[in-house]
Amino acid sequence: MNIAVTVKEIREQVSGWRKQGLSVGLVPTMGYLHEGHKSLITRAVSENDKVVVSVFVNPMQFGPAEDLESYPRDMDRDAAICEEAGAALVFHPDASEMYHNGFSSFVDMNTLTGGLCGKSRPVHFRGVCTVVAKLFNIVTPDRAYFGQKDAQQLAVIRHMADDLSYGIEIKGCPIIREEDGLAKSSRNTYLDEKERKAALVLSKALSEGRKLIELGERDADKIKDTMTGIINTEPMAKIDYVEIVKWDSLEPVKNIDGPVLAAVAVFIGKTRLIDNFIALED
Repeated sequence: MNIAVTVKEIREQVSGWRKQGLSVGLVPTMGYLHEGHKSLITRAVSENDKVVVSVFVNPMQFGPAEDLESYPRDMDRDAAICEEAGAALVFHPDASEMYHNGFSSFVDMNTLTGGLCGKSRPVHFRGVCTVVAKLFNIVTPDRAYFGQKDAQQLAVIRHMADDLSYGIEIKGCPIIREEDGLAKSSRNTYLDEKERKAALVLSKALSEGRKLIELGERDADKIKDTMTGIINTEPMAKIDYVEIVKWDSLEPVKNIDGPVLAAVAVFIGKTRLIDNFIALED
């Protein structure tokens, strides 16, 4: 497995693969990889001849008061996980390689990004769309893989890829959880022992919400109230949002009559965690 740091290196390598008639998968990440990322790479390896993993902490998707500088990084560990999972190439550029001096072109979206995480992180999805669009242009993959834990991101990228006619198959992959139910996340490393225990309230609330839908409850407000009540039993938890939205458009729903995304964002101490489930999906 090789590690490339320039766009030129990636394009030369992918061009060589294309000449051999090989398919290419892409797994975009911000590094500090865990079992969730590894599951994406493993899936990509099973469905493509060659897999590129990008490891890039994208400054454009962080707001001024967010954790860009403290975001965990460990490239040696990331490279070992990529190699173990079967990736052929890691793309690990500096910010200056992705955003040259005078960079001023962006990919933005007028739908899907205003609610959920976009409401409290207004610059986030412009940064996500811009960097993913660049990665699509650089790698030109046949398929790209994203985790369901960032469900709004998955929906946004699918919409962007369709709008911009990339012709890339966007693959959503299941949330990988710890044994006690906590969704795996690079930000879990911020939690101390008490906060780690308190964070379980997210998966508990979502589990109860899923159960209500499975039992036939279709009033979204009743389900949200139940999940909110569970989260509020934890003194260390501060809710950013608890929402139920249509899975295709991310529009809020009152009565559930099709596939929905139930999503939560909660601060445990200073750490913002997200989790979700998708219900009634075909």
